[in-house]
Amino acid sequence: MIAFIVRRLLGAVGLLLVVSAVTFAIFFLVPKAAGVSSDDLAARFAGKSPTPAALAEIKERFGLDDPVPVQYGRFVKALVAGDTYDTGTQEIDCPAPCLGYSFRTSQSVLDQVVDRVPVTLSIALGAAVLWLLAGVSIGVLSALRRGTIFDRAAMGIALAGVSLPIFFTGLLSLAFIVYKWELLPAVNYVPLTENPAKWFSGLILPWVTLAFLYAALYARLTRAGMLETLNEDYIRTARAKGLSERTVITKHALRATLTPILTIFGLDLGLLLGGAILTERTFSLKGLGQLALDGVNQSDLPVVIGVTLTAALFIVVANLLVDILYGVVDPRVRHS
Repeated sequence: MIAFIVRRLLGAVGLLLVVSAVTFAIFFLVPKAAGVSSDDLAARFAGKSPTPAALAEIKERFGLDDPVPVQYGRFVKALVAGDTYDTGTQEIDCPAPCLGYSFRTSQSVLDQVVDRVPVTLSIALGAAVLWLLAGVSIGVLSALRRGTIFDRAAMGIALAGVSLPIFFTGLLSLAFIVYKWELLPAVNYVPLTENPAKWFSGLILPWVTLAFLYAALYARLTRAGMLETLNEDYIRTARAKGLSERTVITKHALRATLTPILTIFGLDLGLLLGGAILTERTFSLKGLGQLALDGVNQSDLPVVIGVTLTAALFIVVANLLVDILYGVVDPRVRHS
């Protein structure tokens, strides 16, 4: 088990290096191949309406006219060992992992990411708990009651949940549940350490709305997996041995069904941790998704690159944890 974890950690580090190379190529190499000049590329660091002096300094500071391998080496070095940025009036130290410096906001990108991560983390984890519990539970019940009214109603609602986009259900729930019926307080993020009660009440609606979208998908996947697993020979053997139906379902059928669910859960959670853009935009929550959107709108390239690398890190870590949990969830999986 330890050897497997070490191998996966080394693989994750290698994958992050590949991601950094791809990210660098997308934002630096591809534009140059498409004919974008160094001045145009420097303007993406300076934000909108930069002065010629600022462009010249950014070109020199980032070595945008240097060979591509030299630029990539400097890019990786900043991530691993940190860097120093000269703003013209002072030198700013950017400790590792240095995601860059935003000349647009005069802030380190890492500081901005750290400031926004708690919001996205709160949204993603809260919604993940809801959609996992609701989706898997409904999927199991629908499989056990196949063809009944409950099964058809649950799958009909699940189909609606998958089909309706978050900006539609989110705005609809805000209009009725918050403003018209006043069943829930206005959506607002308050740090958990500052006031747990307000943190919880302010995020209920984003959690439920986001969970409705994902729970619908997980319910359909769980139902399909359970129907297939219940026809396996080892399930019939377990029943023939006299095991209770609860033991057969929870200890044998459900654990085997959860393996593909766990795979998709790792991907979905990793993507949300990288920025739930539509959810944050719909409910005006300032998380990583909103930070990335602001970076795009303001032509702030360091912020966009920083959020991209942060999202990649979350996805890699989430999939690493999923690989380790396979052996815990499914007894047929053995790490060697």
